[in-house]
Amino acid sequence: MKRTKSLTYLALFMAIEAVLVMVPFLGFIPIGPLRATTLHIPVIIAAIVLGTREGCLVGLIFGLFSLFNNTINPTVTSFAFSPFISGNILSAVIAIVPRVLIGFVSGEVYRLMKNRFPTAGMFVSSFLGALTNTALVLGGIYLLFGQAYAKALGRSFASLAPYFISVMSTQSLLEAVVGAIVAVAVSKALLKVKRG
Repeated sequence: MKRTKSLTYLALFMAIEAVLVMVPFLGFIPIGPLRATTLHIPVIIAAIVLGTREGCLVGLIFGLFSLFNNTINPTVTSFAFSPFISGNILSAVIAIVPRVLIGFVSGEVYRLMKNRFPTAGMFVSSFLGALTNTALVLGGIYLLFGQAYAKALGRSFASLAPYFISVMSTQSLLEAVVGAIVAVAVSKALLKVKRG
């Protein structure tokens, strides 16, 4: 019974990821050449409510959807997320690995904090999970496709690192805080239902 309930929740989180992708401007929100996302939120909630492994599975779905979306609905920077556009398998690494690690970081941080600081643990794990995604995606782009990415943005390579730092310190922090607030509220409610 417990396993059936967990599988039902897992399927629900995967379905939410699909809905966020299919509804325009809900899962991927265009901001200039970049896309802000809300797809990390179900990954974080799954990691808190179900555990690290399930969070990683939902993160894998997020990554696969990211690869798919960038392939069928490309922007000038989609080559960094789609090997079908770049011709480089490392694009799939950028699209998938950071998203799986959202689930890992969120799940493990919450597991370590939940007994003594349950609500703070939810917030910290959500915040760090969101930042994990942004830091690894932007870091991966910089290291693997920096020159081509800068050119696609119409920037010099020298200006790319400061640009990414400004994105991290503004858009990404806001995304992480909003995501953490939503994740804590939803996780608390789901944990009550799950325990009941």
